Amino acid sequence: MVELVILISGGGSNMEAIIRAAQTEDWPGTLGARVAGVISNRPDAAGLQIARRMAIPTDVVDHRAWPDRSLYDKRLAECVEAHLTPGADSLVVLAGFMRLLGVDFVGRYEGRLINIHPSLLPAFPGLHTHRRALQAGVRLTGATVHRVDAGLDSGPILDQAVVPVLPGDTEATLAARVLSQEHLLYPRAIRALLASGHR
Repeated sequence: MVELVILISGGGSNMEAIIRAAQTEDWPGTLGARVAGVISNRPDAAGLQIARRMAIPTDVVDHRAWPDRSLYDKRLAECVEAHLTPGADSLVVLAGFMRLLGVDFVGRYEGRLINIHPSLLPAFPGLHTHRRALQAGVRLTGATVHRVDAGLDSGPILDQAVVPVLPGDTEATLAARVLSQEHLLYPRAIRALLASGHR
């Protein structure tokens, strides 16, 4: 069984899409995978309530309580491990987790750590992707699921979804259209990763 731990910071809509896919498609039976837990760095993250309603165990590792990033990363890793069965194969899924992870954490979960980013990487890594896409005048943008490495949104790409930039788009309208595709893309990418056995 592959056990997924999802890290969030806010509303958890991508997290919800993943959990819903895992439950409605019977990932334990069809892919040998289950969502083992959800962890937020913010105690007020709305996604925590969603996860609880969907019967997923939750935890909070508040980054404000850990001013030293390496100590925070160590505590976060301990929390991830607490949700996993000892010796289980695992996948750590960043779903709107708005904290940069240190090299020790990334190294610990190398090959088992994935993220979703709201652009067609390698275009527009980092923050303010929709604003930058509009400023650049691109006609296409989208979302990317990628493995996490030590760089900023620079890990190998697993899957992408393309979204047109429409005349009159604002950051808000473009963000909403990209997000709707993220909800389809992230479960699809995880499903393919699990099915391939390359975790």
